[in-house]
Amino acid sequence: MKFVFIQIVFILFSLSLRAQEFVYNPTQNVPDVTSETIADRLAVSQDAKIDTLLKRHVAMNKRVNGTEGYRLEIFFSSSLRAREEALEVKTDFLRKYPDEQAYMIFQSPDFKVRVGDFRTKSEALVLRNRIKKTYPNAFIVKDIIQFPKLFITDRQSNE
Repeated sequence: MKFVFIQIVFILFSLSLRAQEFVYNPTQNVPDVTSETIADRLAVSQDAKIDTLLKRHVAMNKRVNGTEGYRLEIFFSSSLRAREEALEVKTDFLRKYPDEQAYMIFQSPDFKVRVGDFRTKSEALVLRNRIKKTYPNAFIVKDIIQFPKLFITDRQSNE
């Protein structure tokens, strides 16, 4: 019994010494997929209305020119001088906070000034706390915001 056990251990030890080495070669045995995508090779059975709905969805998203998010509304008025007042508030805000965005919007019958482009309410709260002394009545509203700006570093542009 002891002899069998020693032989099994010896065999396992010798097999571990002969372990194979695998080298990954990405060009070996790769089918040519440049001319067709995976979706083209799949057989999908679906109602034609799904394609119509998908095309409508894409078209609506292209028209929106932004994404859902939050802004702070710091001014709204429907008085006779509402447009001039909104422009003054926007100019004053940009003078005090040049690093933020400000937008003057007309939604009948009000002129509104909204600031910031925030994806979450917590981001909007940070700005609200920062400006609450100057604009104590500022409140958070859902809005279509501009897409975030992408900054390309020198290193990325050289690649």
